Amino acid sequence: MNRFAESVFMLKWKTIEKVSKMYSDVLTFQEIGIITDGTVTGDPDRKVRHLATDSRSLPGIEYVMFIAIRGERHDGNDYIPELYKRGIRSFLTDREPDYKGLNAASFCIVEDTLAALQKLAGERRKSFAGSVVAITGSNGKTIVKEWISQMLQYETEVVRSPRSYNSQLGVPLSLWQLSGRYNVAVIEAGISLPGEMGRLERIIAPTIGILTNIGPAHRENFRSDSEKLTEKLQLFRKCKKLIYRADTEVDGKGIELFLQGMNVEKVSWSLSGNAVYACSVSRSADGKSDLKLTTGGQQYQFLLPFSDDASVENMIHSMVLLAELGVGFSRIDQLLQKIELVEMRLETLKGIHDSTLVNDVYNSDLTGLGVALDILMQQHRHKKKIVILSDLFQSGMKDEDLYTEVAAMLKFKSVHQIYGIGENITGQQNLFPTGTCFFRDTESFLRDFDTREIEGSAVLIKGARRFHFEDITKALQLQYHKTVLEINISNMVHNLNYFRSLLEPSTKVMVMVKAASYGAGAHEVAEFLQHENIDYLAVAFPDEGVRLRKSGVHLPVMVMNTDLDDYRKLLENQLEPEIFSREGLERYIKECRYMGLSEQPVHIKMDTGMHRLGFEERDIEWLCDNLNVKDIQVKSLFTHLAGSDNLSLDRFTRQQVADLNRMARPIEAVIGGDFMLHALNSAGIERFPDLQLDMVRIGIGLYGQGFSNKLEPASTFKTIISQIREIEPGDAVGYGRSGIVKRRSRIATIPVGYADGINRQLGNGNYAFYLNGTFVPTIGNICMDMTMLDITDTDATVGDNVELFGMSCPVSAMADRLDTIVYEVLTSIPERVKRIYIRE
Repeated sequence: MNRFAESVFMLKWKTIEKVSKMYSDVLTFQEIGIITDGTVTGDPDRKVRHLATDSRSLPGIEYVMFIAIRGERHDGNDYIPELYKRGIRSFLTDREPDYKGLNAASFCIVEDTLAALQKLAGERRKSFAGSVVAITGSNGKTIVKEWISQMLQYETEVVRSPRSYNSQLGVPLSLWQLSGRYNVAVIEAGISLPGEMGRLERIIAPTIGILTNIGPAHRENFRSDSEKLTEKLQLFRKCKKLIYRADTEVDGKGIELFLQGMNVEKVSWSLSGNAVYACSVSRSADGKSDLKLTTGGQQYQFLLPFSDDASVENMIHSMVLLAELGVGFSRIDQLLQKIELVEMRLETLKGIHDSTLVNDVYNSDLTGLGVALDILMQQHRHKKKIVILSDLFQSGMKDEDLYTEVAAMLKFKSVHQIYGIGENITGQQNLFPTGTCFFRDTESFLRDFDTREIEGSAVLIKGARRFHFEDITKALQLQYHKTVLEINISNMVHNLNYFRSLLEPSTKVMVMVKAASYGAGAHEVAEFLQHENIDYLAVAFPDEGVRLRKSGVHLPVMVMNTDLDDYRKLLENQLEPEIFSREGLERYIKECRYMGLSEQPVHIKMDTGMHRLGFEERDIEWLCDNLNVKDIQVKSLFTHLAGSDNLSLDRFTRQQVADLNRMARPIEAVIGGDFMLHALNSAGIERFPDLQLDMVRIGIGLYGQGFSNKLEPASTFKTIISQIREIEPGDAVGYGRSGIVKRRSRIATIPVGYADGINRQLGNGNYAFYLNGTFVPTIGNICMDMTMLDITDTDATVGDNVELFGMSCPVSAMADRLDTIVYEVLTSIPERVKRIYIRE
């Protein structure tokens, strides 16, 4: 028996012994009250197995306890009555249950629900007999966690944090997965504020720690990288071992200085010698790396399937951890061949037959399935929901238990049709509802599946990498082209939360989704915003609002540009018009009366200096006479700022808001004050938080454009190299022979042109795109469907990605070169460019 097998054997024996002392996977309410120091009302013997903190994403009904978390803008307690109606009977709350009609519910009342959740997780951790590996750092945490789990799954039962569950909320939810069926837990921990890591350390209580790359990410709340590192190291203060890269410097100081005084076995590796594991790396031309690792006087050699520095560093962290757990290097070499590159995102794509595809091959476990199903359920445009699912792995459960839970989850989510692919899920087909179809492998599914079955449906494609579900995605995806506009929903959430952090809790949020959400796609963005509980949407024209209603969006929608003939369409679709003229108000009231409607919401536009649309000062008396009628209800008075992003116009901006307040007073005196005032746009929210009034309007800021470096770009426009050719000095490229070369050159053609939104002014070397870590200039004229790049000084091959704008090549830079604004660049990308919606 080798060293690792023996340790696992002992671990299993200890786990079995410990199970009798733990609460297994189920707690009673009485036990929850004891652990959390809470007061229990209702049935003390009610059982809890699953925890939920988001009312929109429940794992089921049976044995589920909802934890009411208070946020800056939302209070989980407000959702308890709704959840009770949906069947939830167990609640952890921080206030007395004064709800009527909830007599069958059980409550555990605590002082702080987040702290109580962490206590529950800490108790679960104490009952776990296996090894806990904790990972923190600035970059690479999730990748290292995934690679460790991928390799360890072939050696023992392992559980890991779902996705990037590494926060004060995510870590306890990760720890809640621990049970006697696992021998190793891999937990990711992240922080954003000083003092947070100590709380995480107390509940994780890791036995082994890994410190990944330390860089500038998430530094905004720390004075320096040194302060951030010191905080992160709190996670390892009671570890038995700490794995780290020895040749790391932070703020000019070696990492060893920060580790002085820590009572932990230091397991170092380095690319410059002088470490427990001394490594050297050489890159090969085929995108791979040769790794030589020396330890204990022995040298070992490995071939890594990538060459970039970040992946190499992350893999060495993972390999050292396996070695420290007792896995031999010859076995590690075998496990490297099983590594799958981690795609840390979930895509939403347009499918054939008017379908929407939710494409997720990130992981293949129960938690990942639950997250993907939540996204599937958000596709309100499609009533029919279909799931194509492969065998699940890394669960540590018997097949019967695993697929019993899978079947229950799919039933709870009201999935209409299920397709199971793989021997394991097929072997448990009796657990699934009648009508479920099963296939032994992906090839047989593609051979026998009738694609018309997905017509008008939302389809989740959820499979482990070994099943090559990308072939299914290609078969079902509409217009499979390589030029795409990626819309990062996760970055949009980040940006939305940034703007919300600048607002008072009572301030409402309207988000602009006009012009197809600035080119990002109207209903896709609207559905995500609806899930994020914003208060209002705004579109430019009635047809945009009608399309949102048809796609299942039920949020209030303000329509900014309305023709007098559009009012019936607005009323029929419960859309709220912006009224900016006397003729418009009179006609709208007349239409309401004709249709027998009363108290129909309207938004009154006031002109305070933009001089484009709106009522002026001289209209106030007329408005007072005509707004006080039963046919309409004034929802808001607002104005449009002319220069909130221009420092030289700050006085004018403040005067505009003051004018709005002054113009509102006489109207309020006549019709009452039950309406909102709003003026601030994205730039205004950042620069004039004291003027936020009752509501703000977020536009371009949602997509990452603004004054703060905390905003993340939400759109990436990219393509691939279609062909590479070599040409001689004096040869020319493109129409008009405008791109004449002076040396032997390599020219790449990419399938994107001015019909795709690439302005012709960017041709002939006037702009450069991002390719393999460098910028390559255009050459020759931009064509309708193609652009040529000079890649003479760059290593590249056919199929390599080219970023037109995104993280490395900001869209603002393209706008500056064109002497225009970001709005124009984003809205110029036509519908023929495929949109892909991703979630990290």
